[in-house]
Amino acid sequence: MAAGKDGANDYVIGVFDDPSRLDATQWNALLETQSSATPFMRLEYLNALHDSASATIRTGWTAQFIAVHEHERLVAACPLYVKDHSYGEYVFDWAWADAYQRHGLAYYPKLLIAVPFTPVPGVRLLARDDALKRFLLRAVQSLAQEAELSSAHLLFADERDLEAAQGARWMTRSTVQFHWSNRSPIPYADFADFLGSMQHDKRKKIRQERRRVHDTGIEFSARLGSEISESDWDFFYRCYTLTYRAHHSTPYLTREFFARVAASMAPHWLMFIASRGGKRLAASLVTVDPSRRSAFGRYWGCVEHIDCLHFEACYYQPLAWCITQHYQRFEGGAQGEHKMARGLLPVAAPSAHWLAHPQFAQAVADFLRREGRAVDDYMDDLNERRPFKA
Repeated sequence: MAAGKDGANDYVIGVFDDPSRLDATQWNALLETQSSATPFMRLEYLNALHDSASATIRTGWTAQFIAVHEHERLVAACPLYVKDHSYGEYVFDWAWADAYQRHGLAYYPKLLIAVPFTPVPGVRLLARDDALKRFLLRAVQSLAQEAELSSAHLLFADERDLEAAQGARWMTRSTVQFHWSNRSPIPYADFADFLGSMQHDKRKKIRQERRRVHDTGIEFSARLGSEISESDWDFFYRCYTLTYRAHHSTPYLTREFFARVAASMAPHWLMFIASRGGKRLAASLVTVDPSRRSAFGRYWGCVEHIDCLHFEACYYQPLAWCITQHYQRFEGGAQGEHKMARGLLPVAAPSAHWLAHPQFAQAVADFLRREGRAVDDYMDDLNERRPFKA
């Protein structure tokens, strides 16, 4: 840990290479004051990523969490990492790194304000007020300059974080995700009511997909929090690793990570298990936030390929559960235009970026302006193809 003091504000700034050295009660209390808090920013979740060896120096994530205290009270903080690569971020800057390399410059290491492996929009700069959000960004930028790092990045930020970054003259960028929102002011009564709000061809397609799964004899069970047994977690993790194996990739998260969050954040986990004749065939994992009535689709996998099982496990079962439980929002994860036909609509997922090299910063700014216009056009096109009735 490194510490310093700002005489004008009497702030003590600490940089922590192990998030477990921070006070979880103070961190989570500060998080709860933020309008777009999610369970992924709870210190238990971030600790689990570190302590399970999922996001560590060995995997290219060096923790440098910033905490700002005023008279021993935490008033601002953010999860910060030194990154040796761009894996597990979901905001792609590989072309920027390649351009640096072709000009004989080092893009890595870089600084990253993010939740590892978690492309869920929400607050990243925990702060008592907007001035402290700007203070955090100045601290991150100073760290990057002192260490002669190429850049600093703020991923999947909320609106207030983005405003602070824009005020600090960071460049902004947006990707597109697909989220479901419950009907307002009268919520959907059930899944059939939800289907009834969709256009005929979309409604017919969903019914056909669900029928294909049902006709194979598959049944689903939903297990929440402490209802999820260790055996369930073991089966889910097997499915999770098989999904990565099918894509010739390696899982980011260890079994130990899931064991830790199951113990420390039990109320935030919802698991759907698909079975046939008593044999388990697939599992999907959803993170839930009961206080904000929000759910987040995370991971899934299967031991046997069955047509349309992915849609049932990852969208239709969670959506039906959300409607029954009067949830307001379900996020389907990063990317995936196919989600739109299942009732999830496009939303912008913003990030912000600071580059130390002036010429490269200008080149990236020019690129982001062009990319931004293309993303705006894409969003307009998607919104013209909304799956719901006029």
